[in-house]
Amino acid sequence: MTAPFRSSVHRVKPEWIDYNGHMNMAYYSVIFDEAADEIYPQLGFGPEYQKTGCTTYTGEFHICYLRELHLNDAVTVTLQLLDFDEKRFHTYQEIWHADGWCAATGEAMGLHVDQSVPCVAPMPTDNLAKLQKLYDAHKNLPRPERAGRSIGIKRKS
Repeated sequence: MTAPFRSSVHRVKPEWIDYNGHMNMAYYSVIFDEAADEIYPQLGFGPEYQKTGCTTYTGEFHICYLRELHLNDAVTVTLQLLDFDEKRFHTYQEIWHADGWCAATGEAMGLHVDQSVPCVAPMPTDNLAKLQKLYDAHKNLPRPERAGRSIGIKRKS
């Protein structure tokens, strides 16, 4: 597995453009999600996985918007696995414009879910092994500066 994972090229679609003339904030999530869908089969979480009665949910997602995207802009998305345990996986993504600049970052907490309950549940050992392989490929990458950010207003005393 590559370090970090890089998606195929995605293009900003006309229906994603808002009245300000740039890509609406909702579609950054779409691009992050579509890019994650490209690596999920490598982790054993592809469309067929749902037949096991389990799936993954996103428990939390944070986006930092760094630069506007416009109609037909070509982008790729990187994904770095920051950490995982038997029930969760923490990922960090960046949307990269074809011209080489970062448009946005996204950080997620993925959850492994038993759909029969539904509740967060331990992953099968083969999925954990695939996450371990990805983590081993990513663990020596620098920790992204924007990872672990929180939102709030810092008041002066």
